[in-house]
Amino acid sequence: MADALILSARASQKPQLLALRFAWRELRGGIAGFRLFLACLALGVAIVAAVGSLAASLEAGIAADATRLLGGDLELRRVYRPLEPETLSFLQARGQTSTLVETRSMVRPVTGDAAPLLVELKAVDAPYPLVGQVELDPPQKLAAALASHEGARGAVADPALFDRLGVKIGDRIKLGAEEFILTARLASEPDRGATVFSLGPRLMIAEDALPATGLLVPGSLVYYETRLSLPPTASERSDALAKSVRAEFPNSDFRVRTPSDAGPGIKSFARRAALFLNFVGLAALLIGGVGVANAVGAYLEGKRTTIATLKCLGASAGLIARLYLVLVLGLAAGGVFIGLAIGAAAPYIAAPFLAAHFSVPFRAAIHALPLAEAAALGLLAALAFAFLPLARARKVPAADLFRATAPRSIDLRDRLLLGGICLVLAGLTVLVSADKLLALGFVVAAALCYLLFRVLAQALGRLAQFLARRQKGHPALRLALANLARPGAPTTSVVLSLGLGLTVLVVVVLAQGSLHRQIAQTLPAVAPSFYFIDIQNDQAEPFRAAVGQAPGVTAFREVPMLRGRIAAVNGTPADQLAVPKDQQWVLQGDRGLTWSDTLPEGSQLTAGQWWPADYQGPPLVSFEEEAAAALGLKPGDHVTIGVLGREITAEVASIRAIRWTDLTINFVMVFSPGSFAGAPATWLATASLPPEGEAALAHEVGAQFPNVSTIRVKDALAAVDGLLSAVGAAITATAGLALASGLLVLASAVLAEERRRIYEAVVLKVLGATRRDLARAFLLEQGLLGLVTGLLAILLGSIASWVLVTYGMENEWSFSAPAVFAIALGGAALALLIGLSGTWRALSTPAAPHLRNE
Repeated sequence: MADALILSARASQKPQLLALRFAWRELRGGIAGFRLFLACLALGVAIVAAVGSLAASLEAGIAADATRLLGGDLELRRVYRPLEPETLSFLQARGQTSTLVETRSMVRPVTGDAAPLLVELKAVDAPYPLVGQVELDPPQKLAAALASHEGARGAVADPALFDRLGVKIGDRIKLGAEEFILTARLASEPDRGATVFSLGPRLMIAEDALPATGLLVPGSLVYYETRLSLPPTASERSDALAKSVRAEFPNSDFRVRTPSDAGPGIKSFARRAALFLNFVGLAALLIGGVGVANAVGAYLEGKRTTIATLKCLGASAGLIARLYLVLVLGLAAGGVFIGLAIGAAAPYIAAPFLAAHFSVPFRAAIHALPLAEAAALGLLAALAFAFLPLARARKVPAADLFRATAPRSIDLRDRLLLGGICLVLAGLTVLVSADKLLALGFVVAAALCYLLFRVLAQALGRLAQFLARRQKGHPALRLALANLARPGAPTTSVVLSLGLGLTVLVVVVLAQGSLHRQIAQTLPAVAPSFYFIDIQNDQAEPFRAAVGQAPGVTAFREVPMLRGRIAAVNGTPADQLAVPKDQQWVLQGDRGLTWSDTLPEGSQLTAGQWWPADYQGPPLVSFEEEAAAALGLKPGDHVTIGVLGREITAEVASIRAIRWTDLTINFVMVFSPGSFAGAPATWLATASLPPEGEAALAHEVGAQFPNVSTIRVKDALAAVDGLLSAVGAAITATAGLALASGLLVLASAVLAEERRRIYEAVVLKVLGATRRDLARAFLLEQGLLGLVTGLLAILLGSIASWVLVTYGMENEWSFSAPAVFAIALGGAALALLIGLSGTWRALSTPAAPHLRNE
């Protein structure tokens, strides 16, 4: 009656104001039916907002510290040779410069029997660092630490070097032909805060101490980096100066970098990791959308009498739609706000962890753009999934006040509106993603999975109905099957929510497991034991003899190597080429070059011909197929390579497919013999032998050839595996949250069914059923539903992970039965527990009060 009086008194008000007033009155009754609605929406929005905020904080940290990470306002980098005097004078006229040398080498203690250790060596001059400070333990000036001590030059190193060599401050190490004394641990290196991957710990020495080591021989893989720090009053800033340098020295082969180019590795790595984490978060948001639909549907189903009453009093269908749309969007805004608050706090929560475990520049802050994107996605998802219940509520007839009627289906206009909302949601998902093509694939895959699970849920209901009719001897099983197939059963929503969550988890676990198994099992079985770098020409023969005489060596391979850059393709300069973003590495920096008279092992020709073994003509080159496709190359085209200040143009003779996963020696570009005659090349070699002989070989090579860098493949693979584990753990945790969203949806479905289960339990008790009979039937229903859903998730997740690993990552896929079946059984157990918690009240409800009410 109160609603009727208010409706009559306010009939002349604007419909929007009336809808707001009635929505407020509904909220005054509490949000008991919408708690899971808020939880589902808040969880999905929180994941998306947190991933976006973390990525933005990392990028903000790199941008803010870009000058420090680069080491100055400008950097000129080149392999093999330092800058010419005229280039250095050009820079020194504009500001302070610092030149450092980076390479890899082996170190070992002067005393003791520790195995030689590969290090990332940096030789620095007096002005280093131009930006920031080197922090040492114990605290001291870098110049003092690198000076002479007790007849030997000083060196500082990462704490990892001390641990792995078993040395302490004051001990001596051998680097090449020279001894150094360790004077301090390297606590902080200002220009090394954006490195994703390294093969060894850092060792830092003075630049003038490097020649005595014997490592600076022609052809050695040594990088010279000259940094420039501009004075505050400089009129020419970094980007403009970079253009001036390129214009002044157009034929130079150095690479020019500005602060905007700082930290490219960590940027790319973080964006890829954030991309996949964000997709898992979107999956959680979509799964939570099913819970939104359940909660709104259950709430509006309980309001059918109220809606019918309002219609009898003159309320229009439009007013009903606006009333509950305002209510749902208001509650959705609350859920989104909760999710945004969690997402905004994520950078502050993660900052201490990142600082303790990773050397990355990270600035925790609240970033508006990722939060706005998460809010828009959350509101659109809530509207899309709440639309069907809202559309059906608008069509509740006034006759429902007097008799029950079947829910009406939505009309064409509502279907078109729903399709439009879904298209906007899909478009926004693609728009905010860093990889548009991958995002489009995610949208299509999510839509297909959603439709497929709906079809499977309907098929499961029909199968249950068929089996229930033929089940004679087990009343509990027959009742469980009938409950799965009855009208209004939550079978579809449970299969959708729990199935999608389990599928996401299966995909992540199988993809991560496949990569780990390939690294831990497949690769070491076929990969060489060691890579040897920087073998000089005069060392090639004695090195071959030394390794050949080592016990247990089963395979030895060596190739000559140079470093060079692609300067032009078919006469077009490299900086004018349009290359896809994911293939721009081909033009960035120096590439390894080799030459051979035979097709390298692990390669297969896909176009063109290999040159004859006795070929003596003009330079020819064979290109790896992906790099060739990025540059638009085909047999007959021409490529110009800059090597040691000279440019050599070669004709593309063939295109090759390479099995990189074998870890055999291979190069993007392989040239014909004689292409680089007279160039001071070094040799790259691999050796394979049993694990028990690896330490002896490493000792022998380190003793006889101190300039040769020895890379133990298993150590490199362990570093890669650790990196994958860190990312995989984050993605798996996020996938677990997606599953948690599915469980929330399951809980919402169970709560929506509570009234029906109580009524059903009362009727069955009156007919003679015991509490044990009812419990058995309800447990069978939930157990069957969870088990079948888990098996379907295994099937779809396995297919999706196979496609992802085989075609997306181009790796070998493997199936882990224990992991996926544990996921399926765990999902079934959780479904059983949640279902049991929802049916416990129905089992304990006495029949008499309900019968008296009826």
